[in-house]
Amino acid sequence: MTTPPTPPPTPPPTPHYTEYDTRLAAYAVVVRDRSTGSGHAEVLLALWNEEQRKRWTLPGGGVELYETVEEAAVREAREETGYDVALTGLIGVETDVFGPHQRRHETERPLKAVRVFFSARIVGGALANEVDGTTDEARWFALPDVGSLPRTSMVDTGLRLAGARDGAAES
Repeated sequence: MTTPPTPPPTPPPTPHYTEYDTRLAAYAVVVRDRSTGSGHAEVLLALWNEEQRKRWTLPGGGVELYETVEEAAVREAREETGYDVALTGLIGVETDVFGPHQRRHETERPLKAVRVFFSARIVGGALANEVDGTTDEARWFALPDVGSLPRTSMVDTGLRLAGARDGAAES
């Protein structure tokens, strides 16, 4: 007589939306063509300083309560890089769930992170580093060099959504 297969474990019940926190954030993916000079397209990144190990990230961050995601992406790009940008398209949305033990602040509540990515182009301003903020430095990087940088997952996600690859961008 054969033993019936063991059924898979029952997943925990899905919490009600009032039982977890949600963070809405917006990011600008700014890629410029550099057919002269290095010959590679470049992406604008900011050095995120909120963890022990600094990592490069896309300009962006949390959306304020009375702000649209578009307004947040433009504001964050200005604060973190010194550039004024115009958004050229919504390129994607990513969500992640973090358990309480994965969060940077002590809490017993899980977090759902919702990240909205926009392609953008520079329309004014000048490259400048943020002062007393969540980033320390802004810099352009050739796309082939991005893979060797200490970086957040948002960089790879944003570049993938923008269709950016070595030497070209489709955004």
